Amino acid sequence: MGDLQGTGVETETPVPRFRRVMLKISGEALMGDQGYGLHPPTVERIAREVKAVRDMGVEVCMVIGGGNIFRGLQGSAQGMERTTADYMGMLATVMNALAMQSALEAMGVFTRVISAIPMDQVCEPYIRRRAVRHLEKKRVCIFAAGTGNPYFTTDTAATLRASEMGCEAIFKGTKVDGVYDKDPKQHPDARRFDRIGYTEVLARNLGVMDASAIALARDNDLPIIVFSLDEPGGFRGIIEGRGTYTVVHG
Repeated sequence: MGDLQGTGVETETPVPRFRRVMLKISGEALMGDQGYGLHPPTVERIAREVKAVRDMGVEVCMVIGGGNIFRGLQGSAQGMERTTADYMGMLATVMNALAMQSALEAMGVFTRVISAIPMDQVCEPYIRRRAVRHLEKKRVCIFAAGTGNPYFTTDTAATLRASEMGCEAIFKGTKVDGVYDKDPKQHPDARRFDRIGYTEVLARNLGVMDASAIALARDNDLPIIVFSLDEPGGFRGIIEGRGTYTVVHG
């Protein structure tokens, strides 16, 4: 309980609905209105959203894609060997993670970038117990380089790390405020789901995450909360129990 200064009115501090969460965002989310690369004001805006949730006492993990710099599938489609292309995509996620770490630490948020591919001079290698300890100390952990293996997306990496860290939910930040039966930008009559099952998402190919990530979340009973990353305060709002979103669950 807090007191509004000078009014004598008691105010309640919202109790977070979650203790530990995974935030998954695409690399494209960091581009802003640019067609490529990093847009520092956008990176800073997302960092503020993360800080607001961390300041509530919630332990936050992150996985950021690399599509704003290099996407393995696109490289493969252009004739590059798939394994090489995927490793290049993993390195792009490290670059994005370091940019987000810089933005968060400029705001006073202690952050660790943890890579599935060892590169000790740049960031920490992935050791599960060490990562859990960072979270317990309220440090934001950004997991980079995917799973460290080609042929796996950052969606699957986020679900894997969320399961290993004991997260209570995966927050998938997108351009729309939930899961729709069809693209709402192209179809005004698109219907948003408040809740939908893993199996239906797979059967209808709704594109929430790739099939491997959805199946892994289902097997570990890990809910996926899809929300708009463009909505100011949206991440914190859902943690507090308000806002518009879709829950993918069993």
